[in-house]
Amino acid sequence: MPDPTGASGEDVAPRSSPTAQPLWHGRFADSPADDLWAYTVSLSYDQRLAPFDIRGCEVHARGLERAGILSADESRTVINALSIVSGEFERGSFAFMASDEDIHTAIERRVTELAGPAGAKLHTGRSRNDQVATAFRLYLRDALSKVAERVIGLQEVLVARANEGGWGTDAVYLPGYTHLQRAQPVLLAHHLGAHAWALARDVDRLLATRVRTNVSPLGAGALAGSSLPLDPEWTAKELGFDAAFDNSLDATADRDFAAEALFVLALIGVHLSRMGEEIVLWSSDEFGFVRLDDRYSTGSSMLPQKKNPDIAELARGRAGRLIGNLAGFLATLKGLPLAYNRDLQEDKEPVFDAVDQILLATTALAGLYSTLEFHADAMRAAADSPASSATDLAEYLVDRGVPFRDAHGIVGELVRRHLDDGANLEELVRQHPKLGATAAALLAPGVAVTRRTTRGGAGHGPVAEQFVRLDERIREDRIRLGSL
Repeated sequence: MPDPTGASGEDVAPRSSPTAQPLWHGRFADSPADDLWAYTVSLSYDQRLAPFDIRGCEVHARGLERAGILSADESRTVINALSIVSGEFERGSFAFMASDEDIHTAIERRVTELAGPAGAKLHTGRSRNDQVATAFRLYLRDALSKVAERVIGLQEVLVARANEGGWGTDAVYLPGYTHLQRAQPVLLAHHLGAHAWALARDVDRLLATRVRTNVSPLGAGALAGSSLPLDPEWTAKELGFDAAFDNSLDATADRDFAAEALFVLALIGVHLSRMGEEIVLWSSDEFGFVRLDDRYSTGSSMLPQKKNPDIAELARGRAGRLIGNLAGFLATLKGLPLAYNRDLQEDKEPVFDAVDQILLATTALAGLYSTLEFHADAMRAAADSPASSATDLAEYLVDRGVPFRDAHGIVGELVRRHLDDGANLEELVRQHPKLGATAAALLAPGVAVTRRTTRGGAGHGPVAEQFVRLDERIREDRIRLGSL
């Protein structure tokens, strides 16, 4: 990548050269101070918008031709120059200059060098306010689709591992937890499915956010539109937007789409953090539910025996970074008057970072989960504690006409005696006048998980039905994504 600051090399031009003036130089007698330039330039991070800005420029040039502002020859000249610039970026040979304030001015400056007077007409009827917002929406539209693809990929890994755990009579099961205390046994497939359903909501939010992002601001100008015969609806259609803006002030000031994307990405990060925390626990000796693959874990520089769940820990840790991106940007937006303010330059870095982190995290976690070794025996042993069947004993009494609160008290007292006095819970149940041998059989290993029969529950039948729905949901989401 060429040096974006133009700090060295033959391609550096002083800001006083004819092709190196700021776009707004005519209003000012003096050139910008170096301190101002250093503080305001965004070229160090907005270069990823280059292909999207070039696309917007191409359509704008054709729109200027339709409006009679560019001749057909001028339009071809500008579009050919844009094609050359695109190739330069693809090859990494684009030469930045010291006067390039951002990627948008860099592209226009280079197009003008190549196209001459025709290039100087490219910015007609357009402000950087609507130009930047257009490129940013095009970028984010593409990025949200990429993130959705990765999230669906992680769902598919979870489904595949759930299928391996099974939901038949020999299925793997483990304790379900509340308050991080063992509660009731659940199938491993059910547990993994819970994460997959949370990610399904994330996909839905990503695609919905993409719809609201897909509105064109091109043609809004600086804030009030244009007196020239431009057609924002035509450029919106050509750029693949669903609609054009309705209010030019709103079009240039709106960053709801960026804030919404940051929220959706932060919530994905929260879901990935939950998954990461679980792997940290499960891979510890205290739980022993999983073994990490060597390729998806790290060691210690001092402790030879260590195998550390770094991917899981970073998924947990970077959720805070994603939440910070959202909170910081909302604080930036909260006091801005209409319409555009330079504060809005702060929209890109948090969005770029959030997109990058989620793409990295979903890929790494997909690899981590796909290579985990589940220790089924350890999971079953932890789930087979007699006390984990306490609810089944209470429901057994309910089936025989005992009010639930009374049943809860009866079983709770037996569990207390079992835990405090060391009494055998199975014998206590067998000897109880309202329970007996039939109820005691419910404490046998693996029985409790078979008794969950309601829709969405953790038993064999409901889990099998759940994964039919989950498979269909993933297929539908892939179709939705493919149709965008």
